[in-house]
Amino acid sequence: MAGLVILEGIDGSGKSTVARAVAESLGDRAVLTREPTDSWIGRAVKEGDAKEVSPYTDALLFMADRAQHTLEMAGLVRQGKLVVCDRYYHSTVAYQTASLRRKGLGDNFDWLLDANTRISLKPDETFLLVLPPDRMPERISERTERSRFERLEFLEEVAANYERLAAADRSIVRLDATDPLERVVEHVLAAVKERNL
Repeated sequence: MAGLVILEGIDGSGKSTVARAVAESLGDRAVLTREPTDSWIGRAVKEGDAKEVSPYTDALLFMADRAQHTLEMAGLVRQGKLVVCDRYYHSTVAYQTASLRRKGLGDNFDWLLDANTRISLKPDETFLLVLPPDRMPERISERTERSRFERLEFLEEVAANYERLAAADRSIVRLDATDPLERVVEHVLAAVKERNL
């Protein structure tokens, strides 16, 4: 069966590792992808890491990348593939709500959620890997490159925004990211099997 499975969570929650393990377990019928993408729009998003851009520009670049990526993922689903995506619109809502608020631009949660769901596919399953933000530094200590988002205070706000998303969308499945990797992967695979994806 085909469909779209999303892995979400703050930096260091293990979503990339889980997404890769799930896709490998599912074999050829699965396609692993991520956001931001490696397209020219995705590269523009990544370039924003090193530049001082408006947080609105940042949010809109993520959304432009997503709009194109969504077309590609929809095509894969139509071909009968199960797409496993590391981050989707939930990340933009969680991270950009925090970025905009920190710039004194108010609470943009509802605007970001509305704008992003208009350009996105409805996921068949969304898994939120919940990690206490104070565990993030130890989880990313081996990384050679750091994102501008990987700051504890900031990620505490991001985690709270993810919880707002989970409260607004009961289809989001919360998983304990402190569990062993194998257990988290098993939970995801069991849900995929149960949904016949």
